[in-house]
Amino acid sequence: MHQADRMTSAEQRAAGSLAAVFAFRMLGLFMVLPVLATYGGSLQGATPLLIGVAIGAYGLTQACLQIPFGMLSDRIGRKPVIIGGLLLFALGGLVAAQAETMQGVIIGRVIQGAGAIAAAVMALVADLTREQHRTKAMAMIGMSIGLSFAVAMVAGPVIAARAGLQGVFYSTTALALIGMLLVIWVVPTPQRALRHREAGVVRSAFLPSLRNKDLLRLNYGIAVLHAILMASFVAIPLALQEQAGLPREEHWWVYLAALLLSFFAMVPFIIYAERQRQIKRVVLGAIALLALVQPIMWLGMGSLSWLVAAIVLFFVGFNLLEATLPSLLSKIAPAGGKGTAMGLYSTCQFAGAAVGGLIGGAVFGVWGLGGVFLCCALLAVSWWAIGVTMSEPPYVTSYRLPLSLALAGDETLPRRILAVAGVAEAIVVAEEAAAYLKVDTQVLDREALDRVVSPA
Repeated sequence: MHQADRMTSAEQRAAGSLAAVFAFRMLGLFMVLPVLATYGGSLQGATPLLIGVAIGAYGLTQACLQIPFGMLSDRIGRKPVIIGGLLLFALGGLVAAQAETMQGVIIGRVIQGAGAIAAAVMALVADLTREQHRTKAMAMIGMSIGLSFAVAMVAGPVIAARAGLQGVFYSTTALALIGMLLVIWVVPTPQRALRHREAGVVRSAFLPSLRNKDLLRLNYGIAVLHAILMASFVAIPLALQEQAGLPREEHWWVYLAALLLSFFAMVPFIIYAERQRQIKRVVLGAIALLALVQPIMWLGMGSLSWLVAAIVLFFVGFNLLEATLPSLLSKIAPAGGKGTAMGLYSTCQFAGAAVGGLIGGAVFGVWGLGGVFLCCALLAVSWWAIGVTMSEPPYVTSYRLPLSLALAGDETLPRRILAVAGVAEAIVVAEEAAAYLKVDTQVLDREALDRVVSPA
């Protein structure tokens, strides 16, 4: 392998340490999910509505601050924003751990959500890696998020069984502090912050992203997906404990089995979606599975085997969509607009989590566990009805090509790039001395593209 094709030790350290920082933070957020409904009921002032609010409360501040913190990192630097965000997250964990009322836990979760560092982390990855390795580094972070979710589903019940809900929140604080040490001592410091349209938010791309119907469908979908997740975790732990008779200390094995089985079940569908270019069919199938599995949970609550089988199917649908939707976004987002589209997508994701917790708690308080499952089914059906109207996306990949200053100022360059076989979109950003492309890698004439963008 040519030396330029390898990640340098600094790039490997940056990608690995930032993936760990992201994983520790998401682990702290997700550990609370499987235990708050079963352990939070003993807190003063606990009601079904407030339990639901506590589950999703982090999403409210996360949604509000995600994009602003990313923009702030352009001004004052990535590391100060990331460290400040982790400090807020640690503080929120302490507040929630020491709370004796459900209202106190909600305040702690809101503070945790205020540590919205995702955009700053992604921007720092772009600062610390070269073009040819950036996708690899982003993929490492994506995998770390998936792994943290799986670990959290098991670790949450295990820690709660030994140290209670308080112990879970103290663990989230410890994880945040470890993340801060990684940022200070391990993550390299970039020489300068880069403006990178594929990793950061650009003001000029906001309106085009908000007007793009395909992106709006996707934003609605990710909001619904996380609303269903939060609402379901108002009901699933209680169904396991109160209806199926499984003590809360033993819930960990259900989530472990469900996540392992769902991972192996979803991999063939991801491969089929990409290789056969059938991502729309796979996404709609996964949404339909989410809708169908909710009534199964409701009707099978009295049987542990039925409920566990339904939980496995739920995680197959959820994990398949969680893995597929970002790929769909990268195909749909316009050239040079992926970072902005991802920022809005993440904002909708966290807003959906906040709304989902609220809906789950409110519905449970009035109509019980069955009402929550049916509400989630209706949310999934509404998403399917919107998703079925989307077109099959273009199977293209985002490229960013650095240009010489002279070439970046050539007004004919976009037209000449678009004339290359396999190039679907192209914009040139003169102030960045870069071209942003969407290309079909199966038909791209790479040699012709290199000739066009190489200095004369």
